[in-house]
Amino acid sequence: MARSVKKGPFVDKHLMGKVLEVQRTKSKKVIKTWSRRSTILPEMVGLNFMVHQGRKFMPVYVTENMVGHKLGEFAPTRTFNGHSGDRKAVKPTGGAPKPAAAAAGK
Repeated sequence: MARSVKKGPFVDKHLMGKVLEVQRTKSKKVIKTWSRRSTILPEMVGLNFMVHQGRKFMPVYVTENMVGHKLGEFAPTRTFNGHSGDRKAVKPTGGAPKPAAAAAGK
């Protein structure tokens, strides 16, 4: 369920303070945050964030297309190593192929 329009988007106060400070000083400082739940606002466009993903911090550069999404959407918490069935589907490439006439005669 979406958040009420009356309440407005949620952004942690400490994160918004850091964003306003970086904008005021016009610095290119990276903002390090654990607040994955904060909504990206238009004021954050063009800023660099380091968003915690559970083990380490992932770099996130905010663009216009990200406005309205959460910071955590751009720092995945799980590593996808592929489906287990893919390893079974690969045929072994060892040895020379059998001639068609010899294989058909058996």
